[in-house]
Amino acid sequence: MSSLPAQPSPLRTISAHAALDRDGQLEPWSFELRDLRPGDVAYDVLYAGICHTDLHMVGPWGRHFPMVPGHEIVGRVTEVGSAVTGFAPGDVVAVGTMVDSCRECAPCVAGMESYCEQGPTTTYDGLDRVDGSVTRGGFARSGICDERFAHHVPDGLDLAGAAPLLCAGITCYSPLRHWKVGPGTRVGVVGIGGLGHLGLKLARALGAEVTAFTSSPEKVDGALALGAHDVVLTRDEEQLAAKANTYDFILDTVSTTHPLTPIMSTLKLDGTLCSLGIPDHFDVAPMSLAMARRSIASSGSGGTRETAEMLAFCAEHGITADVEVVKPEEINEAMARLAANDVAYRFVIDMRAGD
Repeated sequence: MSSLPAQPSPLRTISAHAALDRDGQLEPWSFELRDLRPGDVAYDVLYAGICHTDLHMVGPWGRHFPMVPGHEIVGRVTEVGSAVTGFAPGDVVAVGTMVDSCRECAPCVAGMESYCEQGPTTTYDGLDRVDGSVTRGGFARSGICDERFAHHVPDGLDLAGAAPLLCAGITCYSPLRHWKVGPGTRVGVVGIGGLGHLGLKLARALGAEVTAFTSSPEKVDGALALGAHDVVLTRDEEQLAAKANTYDFILDTVSTTHPLTPIMSTLKLDGTLCSLGIPDHFDVAPMSLAMARRSIASSGSGGTRETAEMLAFCAEHGITADVEVVKPEEINEAMARLAANDVAYRFVIDMRAGD
């Protein structure tokens, strides 16, 4: 007698916080979690980081509303599909900015799915490649993800502080590795915020000599405490001039358009500035590039290969984000403070609060 095929897990109603309309406040909302597929990992969300991207997504960048943001997720596995081999219920799992990709193009085969030629499926506000449903993020009690895009959280990492590693951390780590930052490298990090503070920690742990660039004198002591060997105030022309032709690589995390020509002048011959903030445009004199064959580049978040590598590196060096933990009912206040740059250095929601 043939056995009946396995039935999918029943849909579950999940409570969440969502923007019901563009530019709206986040409100309590619920959605139906899709069926568990053979390769899936289901998890309860423990912590969810608030990324600056979330501000843009509930505003001009968003496509599908209601929207449940959140792509810096640490959770605990509750159920796994029949084909899952790498996770079991009870494991601590991390999910970042994407939950699927085409898996066939050259970047995907190389584990660089963030550069999928068809475009990765984003963790939220994306369209599921199987059933076309809208993906929901970590500002929710539970989630689901194919195991290829889930990661084990190494023992010893603070779970709240680990959540921002899944976006801010990997977004800094990937270019640092690509441009071969290490011992003997002189690196500048521009902007000491959610990304920049992790850029400082990671570059220092990679063995580089690291300088923080900031427009805020009040951030000098904090930057030194984070691992910077030196701090340059970008509004001080003499300090900038003293660093001319100094750096091999600069990680620029500022998201607003700002004067780049003075900063570019601090790069050595063949030096590169990598813009992670992705401002509207670059305010730079082309001659400042030509005079020393300097380059402006950019980088997206890393793929699955680099994310796993980054988590292991952070565990080895004790690196997590400096966070302020908030409750779900404080999300809107935290989003407003983030927009005003009033956080040191990352908000993380304790999604267990109120259980």
